Amino acid sequence: MGGLSGAARKLNIRLAMQLEGIDHVAMSVRDIEQSTNWYIEVLGFERLHEGMWNGVPTFIGKGNTAIALFPVKSHAEPTGPSHEGIQMLHLAFRADRENFLVAQRELEKRGIKFEFQDHEIAHSIYFSDPDGHQLEITTYELLQPS
Repeated sequence: MGGLSGAARKLNIRLAMQLEGIDHVAMSVRDIEQSTNWYIEVLGFERLHEGMWNGVPTFIGKGNTAIALFPVKSHAEPTGPSHEGIQMLHLAFRADRENFLVAQRELEKRGIKFEFQDHEIAHSIYFSDPDGHQLEITTYELLQPS
């Protein structure tokens, strides 16, 4: 009966697993060091688990969010924002309203083009990393009409 509690076993109830969240997303990149530096400089990530696995993968992250960067295995073309086929479409990060606005100013300052979208319950900006992975920063803190 594995991990079921005694009460659950008596009632013959299966409990759904309780996950804490996403630990990391694994992405392939052309140049691990360049991508690591980009995520640190642009998104404010930090290196995680330094000195492990001879740097492959290289973990970067902030808070409970991490990305594992692996070297690309071939001369693959950059990923695109196409919604065709089965693939990860984008990676979204959440920010409060103030940091959502700071992110836009920072991207503009760095010459990184982004697209704003109003999703009614949230506002998002979309942009790409050096390998073409589409990223999103979203906020659910919308300005209330006065």
